[in-house]
Amino acid sequence: MEYSIQQLSRLSGVTTRALRWYDKIGLLKPSRRTEGGYRRYGPAEVDRLQDVLYYRALGVELAQVKAILDDPSFDRLAVLRGHLAALKEEQGRIQRLIHSVQETILTQERNEIMSDERKFEAFKRQALEEYGRTFEAESREKYGDIEVDEMITRIKGVTRERYAEWERLGKEILEKLSAAVAAGADPAGEAGKEIAALHRRWLTVTGNEYDVQRHRSLAELYVQDERFTAYYDREQPGCAQFLRNAVLHWVK
Repeated sequence: MEYSIQQLSRLSGVTTRALRWYDKIGLLKPSRRTEGGYRRYGPAEVDRLQDVLYYRALGVELAQVKAILDDPSFDRLAVLRGHLAALKEEQGRIQRLIHSVQETILTQERNEIMSDERKFEAFKRQALEEYGRTFEAESREKYGDIEVDEMITRIKGVTRERYAEWERLGKEILEKLSAAVAAGADPAGEAGKEIAALHRRWLTVTGNEYDVQRHRSLAELYVQDERFTAYYDREQPGCAQFLRNAVLHWVK
């Protein structure tokens, strides 16, 4: 079956203007054009548009989507399974937040008091799940099960005040890093000293005991592991390197 651009727009919910742009940048070209120059889209283009929309829903930029879909090794079934896994994780996260909001509404309507622990349970669980997906296996291999289990227990028991302080410090570190790198500051200078101290506080605010060597090793990971680098460099490239250099200089 073939679709005109208007029909495909109605089918997919993508505007005709966006479809024309996709054609222009080579992301989604029609299968053919009529003698009058009108676009026609076939089954392959419908599937590709579906893939585009899946990636866009996950926040992938158009240029990256095009590179992925044009890769000769692109395996649609494997990618769809990956999408499904990611969406299920997101679904679970959202469902927990919905439950937390619903519980808060009910307690307000009944003039009940919700404990601080219950208010922040969904957010702490989300942080632990993110840690589990990204770094837990490596942490267990490097530090051992006992230490990782103790750390998880500390996070589960963290108070509302400490959780808020942990988040605030994390945001402050990112802001000061961006400002320092943008200004061309020296990690061995006062800006680096302040950021290294903030980072130390961030590491210990949930109850972890401070260890100088571990702090320095973690800073090294910020430039060795692309996941850390991407996190710190998402607003201002060079932040991960600055933080690493600042910690290595000031933490003795």
